[in-house]
Amino acid sequence: MKLLLSIWLALSLVFASFAQHRTAAPSIRLPRLRQELLKRVSEDQRIRGELIKKGIDHPEPALLDQMNRTDAINTARLKVIIKQHGWPGPKLIGRDGTDAFFLLAQHADPAFQKKVLPLVQKAYSRGVLTGQNYALFTDRVLVESGKPQIYGTSAKPFDQWNGREPVFEPIEDEANVDKRRAAVGLMPLSEYREFMKQLYFPQEKPKP
Repeated sequence: MKLLLSIWLALSLVFASFAQHRTAAPSIRLPRLRQELLKRVSEDQRIRGELIKKGIDHPEPALLDQMNRTDAINTARLKVIIKQHGWPGPKLIGRDGTDAFFLLAQHADPAFQKKVLPLVQKAYSRGVLTGQNYALFTDRVLVESGKPQIYGTSAKPFDQWNGREPVFEPIEDEANVDKRRAAVGLMPLSEYREFMKQLYFPQEKPKP
């Protein structure tokens, strides 16, 4: 399924691990919502971890179905949260809760993502979202809309890789992409390519 294979697991796994090891400030306003979001992320990542473990290039249909059902349920919940609170930030749900909310939105359907992109942009400008998360979300919406990505965070489906070498979706002004990546705190594109290979195919040794 293209939705899974368009490589939005990679940094999602990294940011989820980061988020789940953060501690929330004791003064957050919605601690129960924070706990709910962290629980949803834990299940999200359990399913995606199983897909990688069992071979992401040949995903199991049952796991794909489970992932899609979970994503749909989570997206419905995000819509309710946004209607009630807008895009929630650390004061409401803690930094780890904010990261968890972002990750679930990253796995939502394209129509939802396109609709909430202005909220993501505002959250980034207010310091609610990191530059890395902003870049991931922006690129995803652009690629799903058939436009070149800006930050080079999105690779093509596995069946379009050169063997186990990632092939990226078209990048606007690719010659200067590393400058844009650095501006939002991302590693150079060449390092990201090696990172992706090691994440999905850990048995492969990186080039010296």
